[in-house]
Amino acid sequence: MSSDSLFKFARIAGVASLAAVAGLLSSCQVKPLYAISTGVTQKLSEVSFSDAGSRVGQEVRNQLIFIAGRGGGETKTPRYTVDLSAGSSVAGVLYLPSSDTSGAGRTTVTASFVLKEAGTGKVLKSGSRSVTSLIDFPTQEFGKYRAILNSEDRAAREVAQMVAADIAAALSR
Repeated sequence: MSSDSLFKFARIAGVASLAAVAGLLSSCQVKPLYAISTGVTQKLSEVSFSDAGSRVGQEVRNQLIFIAGRGGGETKTPRYTVDLSAGSSVAGVLYLPSSDTSGAGRTTVTASFVLKEAGTGKVLKSGSRSVTSLIDFPTQEFGKYRAILNSEDRAAREVAQMVAADIAAALSR
């Protein structure tokens, strides 16, 4: 084969591969999860969340209501219900032998949920998410308590966003 025919073959192969890639990419349909045209925003506003059993559970629930209702509160006529349970745990990770205490720790918030159709009770999605938030423990007891509460609140906000994304993905199908 001459160099001209090799060049011509390479050119044809390059054009063919570009056409194949363009064909594959044109079949992709990427849409934003919360796009108006997908109807997810409307479906999210029709979700009701179960009552919380703890302070952390209430934080997660409040965030989910805010996300789902876009700040408008909870729906009065739910088409979907979410059975939600959330809890937290606190652990010290940096042990200080001189004072026999921990100087730092972590808070883990875990939320489990089951998304159902309100009318039929059909389960659309279930899952569990957890988020860990790191904290520094001050020497004062009130400061330590306040740091734990703040850490739980941060983790609750993050886990609520993850659960809301799971719910939105399930409702977009």
